[in-house]
Amino acid sequence: MPTHRRLRPAALLRAAALVLLTALALTGLRAGPAAAADGDVSWTVRTAANAYGDNRSSFGYAVNPGGTVEDTMVVTNRGRTTLRLAVYASDGYTTDAGQLDLLTREKKSVGVGAWVHPRATSLTLAPGKSADVPFTVSVPRNATPGDHVGGLLTSLKQSDSAAGINVDRRLGVRVALRVGGELTPRLAVEDLHVDYDGTANPFAKGTATVTYTVRNTGNALLSARQDVSVQGPFGSLRTAADDLKDTPKLLPGERWTVKVPVHGVAPGVRLTATATLLPLLTDPSGSTTPLKPVEATAHTWAVPWIVVLLLLAVAATLFLVRRARARRKEREAARVQGAVERALQEAHRE
Repeated sequence: MPTHRRLRPAALLRAAALVLLTALALTGLRAGPAAAADGDVSWTVRTAANAYGDNRSSFGYAVNPGGTVEDTMVVTNRGRTTLRLAVYASDGYTTDAGQLDLLTREKKSVGVGAWVHPRATSLTLAPGKSADVPFTVSVPRNATPGDHVGGLLTSLKQSDSAAGINVDRRLGVRVALRVGGELTPRLAVEDLHVDYDGTANPFAKGTATVTYTVRNTGNALLSARQDVSVQGPFGSLRTAADDLKDTPKLLPGERWTVKVPVHGVAPGVRLTATATLLPLLTDPSGSTTPLKPVEATAHTWAVPWIVVLLLLAVAATLFLVRRARARRKEREAARVQGAVERALQEAHRE
């Protein structure tokens, strides 16, 4: 009968720290060493030197549907104890931090994770030893053309008796596939809106916050250079956001929400926010090509109410002055007319 231990607060904190360490080890997907907290376990992974290259940072292939590729990953135990590692492939995805991560082994992969087949699913390595892990990439005949990203992973599960949990340390090499067929790289700017935060000072400038979602609507891995600006009527008072970073590389179908503050925006009554993206296409070799920009706009009101009230007060004053002046003229004209009529009546009586 299974038993369950209650975790004390200190153990929970330690468990959280270990989980964090695990996550950090995953996000880089680099072929560096993975080390235990006590430094007693360490290993590295790298691409093998072969016909594909001698010093590759990742695996990258262009394969037609139905095609296969064979390659090798090299695993080295740099620790002082024997390692028993699990080996498997997994699909990639972009995290909220904009980094590539891989699905855990328990989650089902439908792309690269399902197409990459390591010859061995486990590996035992003595200290100081290296081993080749040959693998085959088998792309299905009905695979969608375009970019697919995942990774080939090594995994070491260790139990933490104090925390009462198992910690999964993973280290792998990225696998990028471009499946042959029509490549349709496209980005869209969706749900763009702008809010304006001004001040009571009619001569002070405020901050406009522009929010939008970048969606990869094509079938290629894309990042984008961003330009965001806010302007008044007829293109006046244009203000651009500073120091905008490129979006992360988004896989087909992925979204990335952007929130950009634009400082120093004059309250131009009716503001127009514009977000322009320059998509950057990344090929398997890692180089990028700029594509046709995409753009979206949104509007908001930024009424300088103090100025409006002052203008209304001036207009009301001018109206009252003109009306009083008109009334004086009417009274003077009536007075003159009366005097003329009285003079004519007196002349007529004489």
